[in-house]
Amino acid sequence: MDDKPASKRGVGYVFQDLALFPHLNVASNIAYGLKVQKKPLSEIEKRVDELLKLMKIEHLKNRYPRDLSGGERQRVALARALAISPRILLLDEPLNNLDPLTRRYLRAEIRQMQKQLKVTTIFVTHDVEEAEEIGDRVAVIIDGRLRQVGTHGEVFSNPMDDEVADLIGFQNVLICSSSKYIGGGLYEVDCKGTRIIVTCEGSTINRVAIPAREIYLYADKPVDSKVNIYKGTILEILSPYSSVVKVRVKVGENTLLVELPKDSFNSLGLTVGEEVFLELKLKSIRTYS
Repeated sequence: MDDKPASKRGVGYVFQDLALFPHLNVASNIAYGLKVQKKPLSEIEKRVDELLKLMKIEHLKNRYPRDLSGGERQRVALARALAISPRILLLDEPLNNLDPLTRRYLRAEIRQMQKQLKVTTIFVTHDVEEAEEIGDRVAVIIDGRLRQVGTHGEVFSNPMDDEVADLIGFQNVLICSSSKYIGGGLYEVDCKGTRIIVTCEGSTINRVAIPAREIYLYADKPVDSKVNIYKGTILEILSPYSSVVKVRVKVGENTLLVELPKDSFNSLGLTVGEEVFLELKLKSIRTYS
């Protein structure tokens, strides 16, 4: 579409920083693209009113961007992108600057809106949970190259290589030297001497991938769990002052990265060199050949 002017491409675009026009009120921001297309005034007013209602922001019609909350500005930016009835809607990390509660709420709103309008939408994000919740299909791009495309199950359950696994949150990828079927759909795999119980529909397991956020740390050995409990030694504590603390733990010949909320980290009082127990949740472990 390089040879077409932007006004004729049929692409609605929500910028990462939203880029609302500060000197225009909400209604004028939404109407901007229609005015560029030289639509009749009556058609513009009707379309703006439709989008104000769709986005539930009729009461904001005459306000300016400076007087809006982050979530309200987001709705205005979406309405402006949709005003031209685009064939494709491109959202460039649109929820990045919002608080977690507003992000979760708007994710659901965007998904509902997309289904209602049936407009093809490309949603760019670095948030795996966001991709999983919003997308029908997921595309993984690394260093500008499209590495894997598929449904949630295809991508998140079977990353094609270590780089994809790491990007989607499976930071711990362990090589398996052998696997043994033990019944009930369960296998025992040997990863450098660490034996891990996993589920697998096939029969060949060469690697297992474990999300850092799905490994649980304990100061004492848990008594109510029967599988995948290991003793380890803390090698390193990363970002101890952020909301999510990362801890590297040595387990046998393997090193595992664990992510835990700051409150949990503080309550455990962990220090480098300390012995801890890890639990690998069976349902969170992915296997691939």
